[in-house]
Amino acid sequence: MRKVLCSIFGWMLGVGLAYASDLEEGLKAYEKRDTTQALQLFEKACNGGIAEGCFNLGVLYKKGEEVKQDLTQALQLFEKACNGNIAEGCYNLGFMYYKGEGIKQDFTQAVQLFEKACNGGYAGGCSNLGVMYAKGEEVKQDLTKAFQLYEKACNGGYTVGCSNLGTLYAKGKGAKQDLAKAFQLYEKACNGGDAGGCYNLGFMYVKGEGVKQDSFKAVQLFEKACNVGIAGGCFNLGILYYKGEGAKQDNAKALGL
Repeated sequence: MRKVLCSIFGWMLGVGLAYASDLEEGLKAYEKRDTTQALQLFEKACNGGIAEGCFNLGVLYKKGEEVKQDLTQALQLFEKACNGNIAEGCYNLGFMYYKGEGIKQDFTQAVQLFEKACNGGYAGGCSNLGVMYAKGEEVKQDLTKAFQLYEKACNGGYTVGCSNLGTLYAKGKGAKQDLAKAFQLYEKACNGGDAGGCYNLGFMYVKGEGVKQDSFKAVQLFEKACNVGIAGGCFNLGILYYKGEGAKQDNAKALGL
């Protein structure tokens, strides 16, 4: 499951104005890279009942920014945020249960938390829940349900969901095979910053599936995927350099990838 922690964000509550002000000032400090000040302010906001403060503090503990990385503490803070109806907190908590980070791996808890995040309006929760339905992890495998969840995630602006939805269209699982639709979804995912979408799009250009075959375009897309750590993108880019397809033949560059 290719998911990362949510970024620092700045919703405001309509209660506890003093502590809400701490949250706002903490966000400003974080934007200025004053993580020490941000940490103190998020902690103050969290202790004052501002669930967003707990969430942001949890992100810092998870990343080990200005504090020693502490997964147990991060888990507790995300739980507090989730209980305060912060959907992203539920997502991050579910992700930690899924991966077994800071706590024993528990797919049952992960399913429940991703579902709560999805129902709470965070599209990443829908996408991750879709992955679990697609794989049949702690739930009965249901590709139609996975399709619906990926679609909800994609429509909610979560680009990984678009890429996952594209894969179902490409394979004809959970929906009738539609390579043109798969291409559109991979393109949307790639343009939205999902490297997996760029990789899948490059593969379609290589094969000429859903689009006219174009090795030059494939090279660009595999390179984009490779640059952010998608091993398949590096491998395929190396193959194209080795063959001299879409780029000048270059064995040294091929071996370097």
